[in-house]
Amino acid sequence: MIGQVERLRRYPVKSLLGEELSAAEVTGRGVAGDRERALLDLATGRVASAKHPRLWAGLLKYSAAATADGRVAITGPDGRAADEAELSEALGRKLALIAERPPGATVERAVPEEVLARGIEAEVAVTVSELGRAAPEGGFFDFAPVHLITEATLRAVGVEAERYRPNLVLRTEGEGFVENAWVGRELAVGETLRLRIVAPTPRCAVPTLGHGSLPRRAEALRVPAERNRLVPLEGMPALPCAGVYAQVLAPGRVEPGAEVRLN
Repeated sequence: MIGQVERLRRYPVKSLLGEELSAAEVTGRGVAGDRERALLDLATGRVASAKHPRLWAGLLKYSAAATADGRVAITGPDGRAADEAELSEALGRKLALIAERPPGATVERAVPEEVLARGIEAEVAVTVSELGRAAPEGGFFDFAPVHLITEATLRAVGVEAERYRPNLVLRTEGEGFVENAWVGRELAVGETLRLRIVAPTPRCAVPTLGHGSLPRRAEALRVPAERNRLVPLEGMPALPCAGVYAQVLAPGRVEPGAEVRLN
């Protein structure tokens, strides 16, 4: 055993704040209810993402929770229910809440170091990337369907888990960024869940932004940039990384306290 599950989280709407879970079913499409919806910018046809903070940092003022009937409830910063119309007005762009990922769906990603240096309101270079290249059809995952991070890494960076938007937070022995060594290996989580760690998670500007009541924290990007630059996938440059992406080999139910073993 290398550790235990400390926390479980899901994010029913991409780039909105998520929710803490007391248990979760994990299938090949990740944590049930995770990133099942997104907001589509009707002017560009791209998925709205706080990775482009000049346009979309305001999304992180809103929270989404899955409901018992399979829908989502969105709550605004004032604690009241919010809908597409309110989000469109608040963000200044016409948005539609969608539950099916369009073929070739993309997001814009501002170059994070430029955001760090010039601020979130500055015009900075952006790249465009396709969603879910290592995930099954459906859902609005950046890459793979499960994202996890260790408490050791969070302590090393000195920030809250919510900034990195993981599904699993693991309590382990070892120094910060210990999960780097798991890439290419399998994790057994609890009785039945099996994960394959496929890549370190490159960090964008999102963790540095305000998340609800959490203020901006440049350290969330600056520390990985200084201490943990890795090549996430062949052909990519070395990027600031924290946490790892995983695919699901065998589904299972997981709860905080579940043992984690490395195979």
